[in-house]
Amino acid sequence: MEHVCRIARIVDLPVGNALLVGVGGSGKQSLSKLSAFLLGYDVVRIVVSSNYSMVDLKTDLQGFYTKAGVQNAQLLFILTDTQIAENQFLVYINDILSSGWIPDIFPKDELDGILGKVRAAAKSAGFGDSPDELFNFFLDAVRKNLHLALCFSPVGEAFRQRARMFPGIINCTSMDWFHEWPKDALIDVATRFMAEVDVPTEEIREALSEHMAFVHLSIGEANVRFKEMERRNNYTTPTSYLELINFYKALLGDK
Repeated sequence: MEHVCRIARIVDLPVGNALLVGVGGSGKQSLSKLSAFLLGYDVVRIVVSSNYSMVDLKTDLQGFYTKAGVQNAQLLFILTDTQIAENQFLVYINDILSSGWIPDIFPKDELDGILGKVRAAAKSAGFGDSPDELFNFFLDAVRKNLHLALCFSPVGEAFRQRARMFPGIINCTSMDWFHEWPKDALIDVATRFMAEVDVPTEEIREALSEHMAFVHLSIGEANVRFKEMERRNNYTTPTSYLELINFYKALLGDK
């Protein structure tokens, strides 16, 4: 709930953009979608394939700019680090975060057509009829309506390198760190999911929930020893915990 409140508060601000940092499976995308739903925003994403290029990204961003600036739609653009096929993508993202405008995103004739569409709204808002004033009105609408939720993982070197190369990622966003769940949260979640399982007594149900939390936390301790011995990282996340509970329920049903 605290994460949802933080994300909603960030993206509800004009020019509000969120940087959500946590290992994969910690709930960054799910909670971003929930926050957008609460605010009445439309969630927009890019579909990255093996041949997705800067041209495709530019085309997608043109659509987002048109929706936000011309149709006055409130958008939350969720972008994960796995969707960044090449670091060049972040040139556009950095421009959106820092100034709101990507140079040459629209050809001249398309931009003229967009300015023509916003002329009536700009006049009613007190803007002049010159191209510069119309452009300022359009850009102002885009910055107010198009919000970014960057879902990045701190694992490895990529996050550090991207933050150095594209300072807008850090300077022009509000950060929310996703940490590991504490033991009482793990027990509560297990109890909730185990409520529908038929067990002889409530004491057994409680013991199962506590044991699941113990297993999950013990893997975290084993991960530390694993890194010391093998110099490699292994991570447990809320997603892996939910998979553990579902696996137990499925296995119990089979047996």
